[in-house]
Amino acid sequence: MNRLNQVVAALAIAALPLTAALAQDVNAGKQVYAQCAACHAVTAANGVGPGLLGIVGEKSGVTPGFRFSPAMKRAKLTWDEKTLDAYIANPQAVVPGNLMPFSGIADAKQRADLIAYLKTLK
Repeated sequence: MNRLNQVVAALAIAALPLTAALAQDVNAGKQVYAQCAACHAVTAANGVGPGLLGIVGEKSGVTPGFRFSPAMKRAKLTWDEKTLDAYIANPQAVVPGNLMPFSGIADAKQRADLIAYLKTLK
């Protein structure tokens, strides 16, 4: 094996734990969802917050039957992985004036796992 191949192999081996650490875990995401369950159902049923069924790919402020804040109605976001990640991390920073009384989830791994779980809600 030449020197370049050795370096590439070493880097690939070194990256394995990092790749595993960043992998999304749906079951862990379901556990993280427990923080959301008091306000959000995993069905289309609305409660204190809108139901989360089909949230990934949906536009913000459009869930039928839910009364959204003016800020959320104006946001015109699409709930993709990037937007959900930012919103779950700090809802007020992404949609200032929204009414969700949640300060966010700081841990990136927990957010990734939660989003993986939300993607299963179809």
